[in-house]
Amino acid sequence: MGFLTGKTAIITGGGRAVLSNGECGSIGYGIATAYAKEGANLVLTGRNVQKLTDAKEELEAKYGIKVLPVQADVSAGSDNEAIVQNVVKQAIDTFGRIDVLINNAQASASGVTIADHTTEQFDLAVYSGLYAAFYYMKACYPYLKETKGSVVNFASGAGLFGNFGQCAYAAAKEGIRGLTRVAATEWGPDGINVNVVCPLAWTAQLEKFEQAYPDAFKANVKMPPMGHYGDVEKEIGRVCVQLASPDFKYMSGETLTLEGAMGQRP
Repeated sequence: MGFLTGKTAIITGGGRAVLSNGECGSIGYGIATAYAKEGANLVLTGRNVQKLTDAKEELEAKYGIKVLPVQADVSAGSDNEAIVQNVVKQAIDTFGRIDVLINNAQASASGVTIADHTTEQFDLAVYSGLYAAFYYMKACYPYLKETKGSVVNFASGAGLFGNFGQCAYAAAKEGIRGLTRVAATEWGPDGINVNVVCPLAWTAQLEKFEQAYPDAFKANVKMPPMGHYGDVEKEIGRVCVQLASPDFKYMSGETLTLEGAMGQRP
């Protein structure tokens, strides 16, 4: 176990997903695995109860930590503040503290141009991403202040570089980056560091896309200059662990592109 033993991390979108070889198959679950290996107790949220239950069973059995799965979906038309407050209340009732908040969850409709985007599609991205980060940060703030904790928010190259067909997703992610920078300014005096990660990783979703549509995959998914896609646990999750470590406490308000050198595009 590591420096996170006895501490608590909330990870949104942390349900279990695996690749065909059995390794971690989503960014959220990769982060959860990396944190479990460091001894953190976890609060995992998501829409799919089975994936959350599977995550709890595997992580507890392998790493001897405790996992609290909570179904939660921030979406248009819902009482989202109450949904998030329920997650945070359960976290405090169960573990008594919150040391790390990781806003990873995000849904969107990709491949739809601005002219063809519907309000419902735009809402899907903005609510599941930007609003979710906002509500979780607000609700967790008093507890992060107590522990002098850390926040890791997720953005994307889609916003940094204006990817075709991802207007709502890009808007949500750039909103999250702005929110992060303001939080870093406002919460710095409280000892809370807040940063952004923009990842490019190999996931079960990409694996299925390649298998089902090999030509479309080849045309649209570009290999990073590093010659491989990121490993969700070792190359994304481990960075999220370090961002909550004492060694990186002075880093705040920054955007880290974990894209195998694709993040240096002009």
